[in-house]
Formats: sequence, C-alpha cells, structure tokens
Amino acid sequence: MAVQHLNKSNFKQAIESNAFVIVDFWAPWCEPCVSFTPVFEAASDAHPDVVFAMVNVDEDPEISNYFNVKQIPAVMPIRDQIVVDAQVGEMSHAELENAIQAWAAFDVTEVNRHFNEKTSV
Repeated sequence: MAVQHLNKSNFKQAIESNAFVIVDFWAPWCEPCVSFTPVFEAASDAHPDVVFAMVNVDEDPEISNYFNVKQIPAVMPIRDQIVVDAQVGEMSHAELENAIQAWAAFDVTEVNRHFNEKTSV
C-alpha cells in the first residue's frame, strides 16, 4: 500500500478510520529522514494491513507540536487511536520490522477498557 501524506485536513480522519497507523514525522531537509523514507515505504508494501503515513513537520507543525515531536525522524505507531510507542531516529529494515511486530502485538485491551469506563460514567 502506498504511504499516505497526512496534514491537518486529513490526519484525524486517517487515525479514526484505521485500527493501526504508523506515522513518520519528517522534513525534506533532514538527511536521516530522507534516508529512512525508502525503508518506511518498503515496510508499507510488506504490511498492506497497516496504514503508513508521513507528516511533514514544516508544512504541518500543529500536528508535530500536538504530539510533542522534538526530533525527526520520529515514528509513532497508533493503534485504536492510542499512541503505543515512539521511535526517534533512523531505523534499518530489520529494526523497523521488529518494531512493527512489537507494535502489532501490543495489547490495547486494558487501555480501551479504561477509556470505555471513563466515557460511560
């Protein structure tokens, strides 16, 4: 699946409509970001069940500020609208693959239960 480019007009919809989204915060002037892009794109092709998306921090600083992104590249996996981790810095194919497996296996049941209890009170 092709990597999506998110901005303030489509970010919320992408997160709310998909169970598993991996967001890469980047900028075109950032050499490690540019070097990491092919790794990220390859992972997207290998995991069609996951939405891979990129946010340009220069074009949409509101999003990166909201998530307190201070360094790039920063990869943030979001499961069921819950940020489950964050990785800063360039990753190899193997490192990203291991991270994706860990993020996919992360059990969000208790987190969802907690928020469901809060909203039903």
